[in-house]
Amino acid sequence: MAFLHTEAFGALPEGQELARILRSAHQVDGVFRNLEPAPVLAHDGNFVTSLVRWLFLQRERPRPAQPLPHDRAGVRSLRNIREDALVWLGHSSFFLRLAGRNILIDPVFSDYGSPVFFSNRAFDGTTFCTAADMPAIDLLLITHDHWDHLDYPTIMALKDRIGHVVCALGTGAHFRRWGFARSRLVERDWDEHVSFGDLTIHIITSRHFSGRSLTNHDRAEWCGFVLETPDFRILHSGDGGYGSHFKRLGERFGSVDLAIMDSGQYNANWPTVHMFPHEAAQAAKDVHARFYMPAHIGRFCLSQHAWDEPFQRAVQCAAEQNLPLFTPLMGKVIPLRKDLPLQPQWWEGLV
Repeated sequence: MAFLHTEAFGALPEGQELARILRSAHQVDGVFRNLEPAPVLAHDGNFVTSLVRWLFLQRERPRPAQPLPHDRAGVRSLRNIREDALVWLGHSSFFLRLAGRNILIDPVFSDYGSPVFFSNRAFDGTTFCTAADMPAIDLLLITHDHWDHLDYPTIMALKDRIGHVVCALGTGAHFRRWGFARSRLVERDWDEHVSFGDLTIHIITSRHFSGRSLTNHDRAEWCGFVLETPDFRILHSGDGGYGSHFKRLGERFGSVDLAIMDSGQYNANWPTVHMFPHEAAQAAKDVHARFYMPAHIGRFCLSQHAWDEPFQRAVQCAAEQNLPLFTPLMGKVIPLRKDLPLQPQWWEGLV
């Protein structure tokens, strides 16, 4: 119990923040609900049984046999970027330069994505980025509070160089406990937005759940983002299963230039809270994406599929949907244009 109350676990909303949550149409008694049913386990599965299966079931190639390639030089050049650009940092972590602002999404620079260092270890070669590599961050965007998206050591290392934190309702409670002033926190509900000059950030729904321990599920809202400038529109789905919300987003925004979709860590035991690759490709089609990028892959093993299976299936599913696939090397700086440059399938040939 003492461990569960350490600072890294964050805090629950209270006071005026809790009062605002209780006014949200997306919660019941302070607990957030998906727009469509999304049981964490299929068929009312048993959590303990599922955990034992995950821990001890023999898996085929859960980790790459050699360190994964990355562009370390690209990360070192971030302080000098002046034009719109994107850098994938592995899993669901991204650095963006948009509308003159430095943006960081779900950064995890630790060698693990869990409360303890010996669990959920990152693949070799993927912990190449540090807080010291980062320029001043104007906007930190957090999709939800799971450990592989909200990494306490990374946040604390960046704390003095973060301007504003943008997140969904309830997630700000963690940052308040960690010493962030309320004036730096921008919390919004689904379908709300916030603007910073020419950049508008839309908080969009996802089909997932939240919580940093087994005792505080769904007290903070989970989300994705649409980042919109006069020249470019990016959708980051956040974690979540497929649902009708993607078609509604397509109707709302008309199209997006790049759809970054949760495409890994899928499992038949939790089919509604992560997307299978064919669902992610369909979601990209639903939002009328010019390019589809699979994410939530390439750094951690959270499910039972082979580490590179999501990449291979994304290639097939994107071809079936006639979607241009965008798969940059980790760390590589990609200028953001309407026609994104073709990227190599860098995972091919890795033994």
